[in-house]
Formats: sequence, C-alpha cells, structure tokens
Amino acid sequence: MTQGQTHDRQAIPGIKDMLAVSSGKGGVGKSTLSANLAVALAERGLRIGLLDADIYGPNIPGMLGVHERPQADPQSGRIQPIEAHGIKFLSMGLLIETGVPVIWRGPMLAKMINQFLFSTDWGELDMVLLDLPPGTGDVQITLTQSAPLTGALIVTTPSAIALEDVRRGVEMFRQTEVPLLGLVENMSTFSCDQCGHQTSFFGEGGGWQTAGLLSIPFLRSIPLDTALRESADRGQPAVRSQPQANSSQEIIALGQQVAAHFD
Repeated sequence: MTQGQTHDRQAIPGIKDMLAVSSGKGGVGKSTLSANLAVALAERGLRIGLLDADIYGPNIPGMLGVHERPQADPQSGRIQPIEAHGIKFLSMGLLIETGVPVIWRGPMLAKMINQFLFSTDWGELDMVLLDLPPGTGDVQITLTQSAPLTGALIVTTPSAIALEDVRRGVEMFRQTEVPLLGLVENMSTFSCDQCGHQTSFFGEGGGWQTAGLLSIPFLRSIPLDTALRESADRGQPAVRSQPQANSSQEIIALGQQVAAHFD
C-alpha cells in the first residue's frame, strides 16, 4: 500500500459522515471515549450511530448498559441496530454470550464488519462513529479500505510507549487517505476527588508534542477521574449521568469540535 493509493469505498445510504476512533495500543480508554463522544454528539441534536468494530473485545454494550440482541427485519433481512441513550449502536458483544471468545481469522472478521456496515438498517444519520480495535490489524485495514470514512481521531495517553504507537496509526490513515481530525490525549491527569490535586501518572505534554511532530492537530486533553469509571461500570455514559465532571466537560467540548469540523 502506498501513499496516494485509491480505495473502492462503498457509500452507505442515509449516512452523512463516518468517523473512526482509533488507538495504537489497548488500554488508553478509546472505547469509553467513543461511547461518551457518541452520546455527547447526540445531546447536541445530531443523529448518531456507533459501531463497535472491536470484534475480539466488544465493550460498548456494557458501557451503554444494553445487552439486547439485535433482530433482522423479516422482510428486508437487514439488521436493526439497538437504540439507547439517544444513539443507534451495534456490537459483536450483542450477538455472543458473555465470556465467549470470538476465534476468527481475517476473512471472517472482514465479512462480519461488512455486514455491520452494509447490511444494517442505520436509517438517516448525521454521523456513525466506528470504535476500532487497537493497532493496525485486519479489522482496521478492512475498514479503512472499504468503509466510507470521512475522518479519524487517534486516542492516546501521554506515556512514551503509547505515543510511539500513535505514529503507526497516523501512517495507516495517511496511506489509506482518511482525513485525520487530530489527536486526543486521554488520562492526561488524575484529579483527586477529596482535595482536587492533579497528578500526571503517565507523563506530561506527550500528546501535543507528538501531534506537533506528526503535523496533526492536537484536539484535547481529557483527565482521568472516577466519574468515567463509575458511569461505565453502571452502563451510564458519564456525559449524561455526570455531565459536570471534568472528564465529561472535556468530552462534551470535544464533541463541539467534531461537530464543527463536519458542519
């Protein structure tokens, strides 16, 4: 694959924009951010869909507190996405029993992703967010080559190891000609609930420095606080259940940036 290569991306009727949310490695809070960002955009009045494209580790159903199995329309056969918290969403986690692993190779993964994209009745939506698995494997390549992506966000923490993986993700999107909205630094600081003291567990300034080196916009730093964890554990997105929390406020502001970009 070379810079400038074109790809046969199939449009999805009714969907205006499609945003990939990506990370170079796991454990940076990408899925939590995806779920809350989707809800934050919906709170702004946008019609939003969320596709959990992490087939091996689907966490979105738990974060949204929904485990209802999606059904197919009896006439068209198209999958009906689940509606919750003002968004439509779909996840492999809704199709398998809890704790059952998905042991599939690349071709099966690509087939399932394409079904989620092109055989689902998404309806009329302003945007679908794709919560990608970490890294640059089969699912990511399938999506960047076939999905009508109109933008991508890269999520990282300030740690040096996570930032090194950002470079690979940026290069993947550049080679597949997917526009990069920019970099989001997650878990930038931890704010103590008792005294308000902020601690930088993973280092400081790594996100904006890396964005500068890679010539991509640095969008926001999102702190780590108990609101995100507690809300995720309860299946209630923090931007709705605890909107005044520092992390929620930053994600809501990120939603404003994303909405403005596609306006």
